[in-house]
Amino acid sequence: MKKQAALFVLFTLLTIAPGHSTDKSSSVAFRKLQALAGPWIGTDDHGRPARTNFKTIVADTTVMETLVSDGMEEMLTLYTVDGDGIALVHYCPTNNQPRMRATPGLSDVKELVFQFSGAGNLANPAIGHEHKLVMRFTDMDHITEEWTWRKDGKDSLFVYHFSRETK
Repeated sequence: MKKQAALFVLFTLLTIAPGHSTDKSSSVAFRKLQALAGPWIGTDDHGRPARTNFKTIVADTTVMETLVSDGMEEMLTLYTVDGDGIALVHYCPTNNQPRMRATPGLSDVKELVFQFSGAGNLANPAIGHEHKLVMRFTDMDHITEEWTWRKDGKDSLFVYHFSRETK
């Protein structure tokens, strides 16, 4: 009897809110991004200071990241759920807007690997642009971002290690 009641409740919830299943891997991964909200401090692999800030916007459907690294202009990245994945648009100081997508696995999300899927204002793919992002979730207070910059078919890796800023 309890099993039938539980199945009825589950069926009712799924009927009332179709498409809002909380166990989709994209939803789990997106909640991990939402949990990053707030300021973060860190360094790049050369020890230069870097800062980033995550903020949930647009009724919590988008995560906005602003990243500043020593000697570089501010960059803005927007993350959203896209079906079974997470999509991002990166607004770069070089005035192009790479789009990338990650498809998280079914288990606990330890990293998201965003692959290039196109770009706005990029007339030629040989022009320098961000081409890949690997975001690693070490724990609730530590993340690593590995950005791959591609120019003329050659890749350069920029790695940032961030800790949640405490007050």
